[in-house]
Amino acid sequence: DVIQITPSFGLFTGGFGFHYGAERLGAMVIPTGAGRTALQLTLMRDLGATVVTAIATYPLRLLEVAREERFDLGTLALRVGIFGSEIWSDELRARIERELRIRTFDIIGMTETGGPGLGIDCAARAGIHVWEDHFFVEIVDPATGAPRPDGAEGELVVSTLTRAGLPLVRYRTHDLTRVVARARCDCGRTALRLDRLRGRTDDMLIFKGVNFYPRQVETVLLRHAGVSHEYRIVLDSEGGGERMTIHVETEPDCDPSVAARVRRALHDRLALSPEVRLCALGELERPAGKAVRVVDRRATT
Repeated sequence: DVIQITPSFGLFTGGFGFHYGAERLGAMVIPTGAGRTALQLTLMRDLGATVVTAIATYPLRLLEVAREERFDLGTLALRVGIFGSEIWSDELRARIERELRIRTFDIIGMTETGGPGLGIDCAARAGIHVWEDHFFVEIVDPATGAPRPDGAEGELVVSTLTRAGLPLVRYRTHDLTRVVARARCDCGRTALRLDRLRGRTDDMLIFKGVNFYPRQVETVLLRHAGVSHEYRIVLDSEGGGERMTIHVETEPDCDPSVAARVRRALHDRLALSPEVRLCALGELERPAGKAVRVVDRRATT
């Protein structure tokens, strides 16, 4: 395989983590690092990359630039994407796989535990296999720290078993997940399996007494035809109350009535009643790193 590594090679551990892992496998490495998306696509094509690693929303940027540059994605040899570092919904995953024509794998990890490789899912799509030779994981109640039973969602807590330089004991990650199985997977692996990360304890938003996570909004948005993957939730104070506006980019031929349908779906599923503002493709600012999904201005307005 030829593995193109798009995370940064700076203080962020993603780039080097993937690089050294690929070398151990004997794969050819294209160490492009972050940014320069048009060049990424050119190198991907010219050097015959078969695997791409990235933060979870970067494939969306690849698709955007390919459209802007009229780049033919059919010239790529890509077959696998390994993505992580952000919460990404099943709907977003399906869109990436469909438009890039690849098979994706969800990898979890963090700088504190050594970078990518705490766990990854397999072709069976039956949970994320934890590398139990190196990590002991628990699920606890985020509020009390009490253990949660298998199947119950809670905060992921990690203890490292083999790290010498920075060992961790019951490190609270703030990531929300659950144990889905301890039995042998259809792929043959016997490691404990976690559900895909569903959010973070510090990501939860409260709007007019309703608790929700940005990913839940993303799930609703991406179920509507013509709605793009780019959105922003803006929260403001207003006359002693609160106002939520969801800015979402749409395709040029999108029916404007989708705004009302999205608003109704958000009310039905999450009990939210935001204003939904439709934007042209490219209107929302793209950050250099991870996607910015929430702008909370309630403390300043």
